[in-house]
Amino acid sequence: MHKLSFDYRRIAEGYAKDRPFLHVQVMERLTKKLPRHYQNGLDVGCGAGLSTKALRMVCDRVTGVDISEEMVRAAAALYTDEGYRFVCAGAEEIEAEPGTYDIVTAAGVTGWVDEKRFLSCMERVMQKGGILFIYDFWISGRMDGNPAFADWYEKDYLKRFPKPPRKEKIWTKDDTEPYHFEILFQEDYALRCEMSGEQFVRFMLLQSNVIAAVEEKGENLAAVRRYFEENARCYFAPEGSESLVFDGYSWYLRLQEQHSACRGRR
Repeated sequence: MHKLSFDYRRIAEGYAKDRPFLHVQVMERLTKKLPRHYQNGLDVGCGAGLSTKALRMVCDRVTGVDISEEMVRAAAALYTDEGYRFVCAGAEEIEAEPGTYDIVTAAGVTGWVDEKRFLSCMERVMQKGGILFIYDFWISGRMDGNPAFADWYEKDYLKRFPKPPRKEKIWTKDDTEPYHFEILFQEDYALRCEMSGEQFVRFMLLQSNVIAAVEEKGENLAAVRRYFEENARCYFAPEGSESLVFDGYSWYLRLQEQHSACRGRR
């Protein structure tokens, strides 16, 4: 499977400016399920830092890690206080002392990683009893009160810009138990986000479907933007915003407290 690259300056700058901060709604769900404050957090696949900012809401110190140098550069420029640190590294290759982190978040990561190597790495760098919080959300193609938008999204947009291949596996205890992670909860939900027509166009230019077309296949960015201006803006009021539905999920895992750190069998 070809692995889509997000290591482009346009994408990093767009993530910093035009991605909605829905992560905060997800973190609110975490604090309701597991009301606790953390000391040292790790945000895997941090992008331009929005998910790291969300983790910082419940954590004294956070380290954001991403394989994209452009993303790490953008995040470090935005979040400069002493509670943040950003490092360029792959999700399966994070260097840290054993037991460093009492919470790890991974937003939009599972579709792109080797889950066995990732979980082995997390088992090593996390504290026993620590929480591994895996989540993702994505635009569903639904707009509150406007079914015609969903029709355009499914029949026009997704045909014009098909989803690039990725793994969409739901982890089970068979995946996590060999690495001593217990699945506490798994949930699906819907989030709402208000967007103007211009915000929607800028956001869609950052979707993996469009990244694959522009950065990987060489389509003209200006022409792609015109496509959205001509085909999607009509679903938005000239002034104000519309409520878009994002689907999402969260998996709450805990590293079990009673196990040996030795993993000689792998």
